[in-house]
Amino acid sequence: MPISRTDFQFPGQTGLYHGKVRDVYFFEETLLAVASDRISAFDVILPRPIPGKGQVLNQIAAHFLQATSDIVPNWLLAVPDPNASYGWKCEAYAVEMVVRGYLAGHAWRTYKSGLRVLCGVTLPEGLKENDRLPQPIITPTTKAHEGHDEDISREDILARGIVSEEDYVQLEKYALALFERGTQMAAERGLILVDTKYEFGKKDGKVYLIDEIHTPDSSRYFYADGYAERQTAGESQKQLSKEFVREWLIANGFQGKEGQVIPAMSDEWISEITSRYIELYEKVTGKAFELSADEDPLARIEANVSRMLASHA
Repeated sequence: MPISRTDFQFPGQTGLYHGKVRDVYFFEETLLAVASDRISAFDVILPRPIPGKGQVLNQIAAHFLQATSDIVPNWLLAVPDPNASYGWKCEAYAVEMVVRGYLAGHAWRTYKSGLRVLCGVTLPEGLKENDRLPQPIITPTTKAHEGHDEDISREDILARGIVSEEDYVQLEKYALALFERGTQMAAERGLILVDTKYEFGKKDGKVYLIDEIHTPDSSRYFYADGYAERQTAGESQKQLSKEFVREWLIANGFQGKEGQVIPAMSDEWISEITSRYIELYEKVTGKAFELSADEDPLARIEANVSRMLASHA
């Protein structure tokens, strides 16, 4: 049974926030993020959940948080359930650090429109879709509580005092180092990490990596095998990411704009999305995916989390 929404009441809980994909439970100094099976695109939650998607996201995020903890401290303390992660509550910075190694997705759509400056970064002439950039670039976005996140430049972030210069320099260093590690790990699995986003927060004066990293919701991957040949031939790249969902929506007349109607998602299409997410999990982690087949996943999550909270009490 897919998880559309959770509404637990745990001992010591001080608040609950339903995000686009995660339901976040707040405690005094910690939080619990439950990855639902909701799926969003163009900042809109689509009407049908995707079985297994939340488990994929939660377990990939844990895999990469544990593999990068030597680069930057992160929020994760425990993974009590396939769909839940528990960790420190941090004060989030109001920007997301988007790192791009290739001209794809939003960056390509911007470039194709004729613009050559993205978030204050000047892009060279003569690039094709999915070309590798001369070096990875950071194209930050402001974190919107509602509606669309917006592109912003480093200069604007500092001028508006959204992040101090000292902290922003640290965020840049961490973001590029994480992208380099993610690139290395992807290469070991026959993949190219195309672009991704990182979110950071602060606790006790220290910067922490928060949220998920290197998942299909936050990252785009190409298959390395055949990449150069496909670029030379002007063909689409074989990719593992959520972009195929966005492309399907665009082909069916939806880009999250006012007045547009979300197209109906068939059972076959839902099953295809699940398969793609599982494929990505197995490809990026090198582990076999075991889908939790509980008839009542909510009861399982509640029991697992309650046990963990009792042990931390």
